[in-house]
Amino acid sequence: MGAMASVNQGRVDGSARETTETRLLALFARLAIAVGFLSSVADRFGLWGPAGSAKVAWGNWTNFVAYTGVLNFFLPRWSAPILAVVVTVAETSLGILLILGLWQRATAALSAALLCLFAVAMSVALGLKAPLDYSVYSAAAAAALLFACAGKQGD
Repeated sequence: MGAMASVNQGRVDGSARETTETRLLALFARLAIAVGFLSSVADRFGLWGPAGSAKVAWGNWTNFVAYTGVLNFFLPRWSAPILAVVVTVAETSLGILLILGLWQRATAALSAALLCLFAVAMSVALGLKAPLDYSVYSAAAAAALLFACAGKQGD
């Protein structure tokens, strides 16, 4: 009887450990995706430095709108500034929600969808290497896993 109790106790402890590990890994993924979103937003407003600086992608809003137009070449030119605003609001909102841990399942799903759209647009406009080099597919997968984890944890 004592041996059975210790086996059952081991399962409970293992389950609790797995839950803790899952929560910590989900927190890590949430923060990593959030920081990626917010860093990207900071870049388009020049907060990482001016355009042309080392390790700065855009450096200003004008360059970001132009890049948005490149990725969405199949849309009318006039839509690039609108799309740039929509994506900036989405990335900022999702980044904040991920950090705060609010509406985790919905936030993860929207993050995964946004990242998948971005990855596909990059792949079509720039080739497959660009989104792979910037780990866009990896971030999308992490957001999808967050969605799955949020459902298991009862968000």
